[in-house]
Amino acid sequence: MKAALCKSLNGPQSLVIEKLPEPVLKPGQALVNVKAVGLNFADTLITRGKYQFKPELPFAPGAEIAGVVEAVADRSSGVAPGQRVMAYVNWGGAAEKIAVDAQALIPVPDDVPLAVAAGLSVTYGTAMHGLRDRGRLSNGETVVVTGAAGGAGQAAIEIAKLMNARVIAVASSAEKCEIAMRAGADEAIIFPGSDLKSEIRTRTAGNGADVIYDCIGGEAAEPMVRALAWQGRFLVVGFAAGEIPKIPLNLLLLRGAEMAGVFWGESVRRDPDRHRANMRQLLDWVAAGQLSPRIHATYPLEQIIEALGVLERREATGKVVLTID
Repeated sequence: MKAALCKSLNGPQSLVIEKLPEPVLKPGQALVNVKAVGLNFADTLITRGKYQFKPELPFAPGAEIAGVVEAVADRSSGVAPGQRVMAYVNWGGAAEKIAVDAQALIPVPDDVPLAVAAGLSVTYGTAMHGLRDRGRLSNGETVVVTGAAGGAGQAAIEIAKLMNARVIAVASSAEKCEIAMRAGADEAIIFPGSDLKSEIRTRTAGNGADVIYDCIGGEAAEPMVRALAWQGRFLVVGFAAGEIPKIPLNLLLLRGAEMAGVFWGESVRRDPDRHRANMRQLLDWVAAGQLSPRIHATYPLEQIIEALGVLERREATGKVVLTID
């Protein structure tokens, strides 16, 4: 089988396509013919040894896969040959075949394209875990989403709207605010360049935001905490601004508010049943036409360097996906 191998930690440009023996199944595993691989910025980091996971060389990047089960190690695996599945595998996905713990495989409905399924786990899975599990978002509540024009922000907007919330997007330019509005946001605020606390308070009739989904951190964080509603929930998703904010804890006390970390990858490991439930909901929304994840472009396995270059240069406006015949 063919695989895109990282044999030195010199970045995506060092990846090579080589033939490898097929994986040998261990008890509880299934062999998956990979048809699509969702790529992430983390794949550029892992090829430089700068990600939280540091697999031994050589390895294949690619954490999100979708494909068809070819074989199972035992009949009690819960999946069967010929079944369409998706999985989050940390790394190893950029290959024609991969051995995966059968319990990690999630069935994909026939009317969901595998290229779409391959890109659901990280971005949309994080939004589901954040808004549903950590934020306990309820019907009619107001959510503020920062970094709203990026992939994580747009996914959070889409999921929040499907959960019947009102969404206020925060982005750094008028153009990016327009992207957020097209994703479904009800209103948008340009920041930097505005009084974020005042803007949020004004747009919520003085009540404040019920949930804040913060992808950027930095100087936006404290004014948003000050704009939380009574018993509001501040979700720490990421620090795209490059600065980890220091928040006075008395601000949470005065609002009866909560601050919760959204560590999706660890939540998958610790609560796989909840992850499966979230993925099933996402797949149901896609199958029903209620959720339409954007694919920036698809590339064959042999063009993985070009595909990762798009992510590294921050050019992607949707998911970058490898497809394997």
